[in-house]
Amino acid sequence: MISADQVKLLREKTGAGMMDCKKALTEANGDFDKAIEVLRKKGAAVAAKRAERSANEGLVLTHVSDDKKSAVMVEVNCETDFVAKSDDFKNFASMVLDTIVKEKPANLDELLAVKHDGKPIAEELEALIGKIGEKIAITRFVIENSETGAVVDYVHHGSKLGVLVRADNIGNGDLNELTSILKDVAMQVAAMKPLFTFREEVPQTILDKEIDIYKELARKEGKPEQILDKIAQGKLNKYYQENCLNEQAFIKDNTKSVGELFNEYNKKYSTNTRLVLFRRFHLSDENK
Repeated sequence: MISADQVKLLREKTGAGMMDCKKALTEANGDFDKAIEVLRKKGAAVAAKRAERSANEGLVLTHVSDDKKSAVMVEVNCETDFVAKSDDFKNFASMVLDTIVKEKPANLDELLAVKHDGKPIAEELEALIGKIGEKIAITRFVIENSETGAVVDYVHHGSKLGVLVRADNIGNGDLNELTSILKDVAMQVAAMKPLFTFREEVPQTILDKEIDIYKELARKEGKPEQILDKIAQGKLNKYYQENCLNEQAFIKDNTKSVGELFNEYNKKYSTNTRLVLFRRFHLSDENK
């Protein structure tokens, strides 16, 4: 007969549900170590069963080195906001971030194989899934380095949206001022959702589709065929201004673009600092 005290003790030790603890103790004939093993095995089964469930809640966390030359951003997902706010989940996400900073894995598979307290992170993840009972996943992470410039982060309130922005070649410029500019630009990325950093990054397939749309709309408005290309090109410039960070109007002063903001900085310090890229992680992103 399994007592209520035994069940309570196993629950306190493992964090598993009361009924799961009782069943595990019954299966293990009251042996605590075997019961824990049973729970872990069932946790793995729970993880497998929940693999197809949607995990759109969670946290986006960042870390920037003191010298601003290196930064990490990671997204860890779960199913509900309630779990995302739990200490178990937050501690796990922080441990994952710290591991990436320290070990610098090349990809998710390498990260999951890294050991923490003697156990692979994949095993820690599996145990957490068994304990919490939700699908949990380390969805993606990125490591950005700038030997000649700086990387700056911005995490929106609630840690559901994070951004990294990198600039290279600080030269004789001022790091504090550059960091302040990059922080503003990171907030712009969060708010304005650019798709690209520069117009040269826009795939030709997208440009061709946009041009076709602009021409067709102009035709329907009765515009002459010979000026359709000119009209389409004008609208394409508008597309660049809306979707390419370097050409977006700066949110703190819309009389200048983000690119012009860097031009002013370079003119001030007679340097050639350049915006390189941004990374934007948002929990509701469809393409990860």
